[in-house]
Amino acid sequence: MNQLFHELWHTWASGGLVMVAMALLAVIMYSTAIHLLMKLHYRGLTRATDATLRAWVVQPKIAPARIRELIRYTQDEIQTVRDVEGRFREVEATQVTEMDRRVTFLNVLVIAAPLFGLLGTVLGMLLTFKAIGVGGSSTSEIIAKGISEALVATQTGMMVAIPGLLMATIAKRRRHEYVAFLARLEGITLRHFRPEFHGMTRVYVREPKPAAAPVAPNPEAVPA
Repeated sequence: MNQLFHELWHTWASGGLVMVAMALLAVIMYSTAIHLLMKLHYRGLTRATDATLRAWVVQPKIAPARIRELIRYTQDEIQTVRDVEGRFREVEATQVTEMDRRVTFLNVLVIAAPLFGLLGTVLGMLLTFKAIGVGGSSTSEIIAKGISEALVATQTGMMVAIPGLLMATIAKRRRHEYVAFLARLEGITLRHFRPEFHGMTRVYVREPKPAAAPVAPNPEAVPA
């Protein structure tokens, strides 16, 4: 175990100063991703059937805790169907917008990881070229150090970015599932409260097509 730790530490230290920034980036990235995934984890609530959602809308007390507060917020002290729609717009403006900001920030961190690896590659190659230009007895040692720094930094950048990319993809999918769940819940809520608000909603009525105008006979036409 100690030998493995020393090997990992030696590999990490051979990456140069960029590895410190890479470690800080990895901590921020993974903590942001884990917090976002935990916030978007609804334990299958977004896959609930329409019948289940309808039962929750009729009796919010039987709904799960996280959904119960949402349903009660969209129903308490409403007067019209337009009030229900406004409550759902408020939920989207607060929760979905916050999710989008966190997903965007996570994507920026994922993109930054390979760029830090590329920076380490450039610094390692600069060290290598400097050793070649100076020469001396320790040239080979400095060249080996520069190449090692370049390769380790590139490898670490990819290793940090790939798990972050997977987490960001899962977070985007759960975000879309939650938005679709809100749309379904809004539609079922509106259908539930529509009969109680007579005249408050517009009903689409298909207008009859106008009758075609009769074609006037042509007096100049010569009968056959």
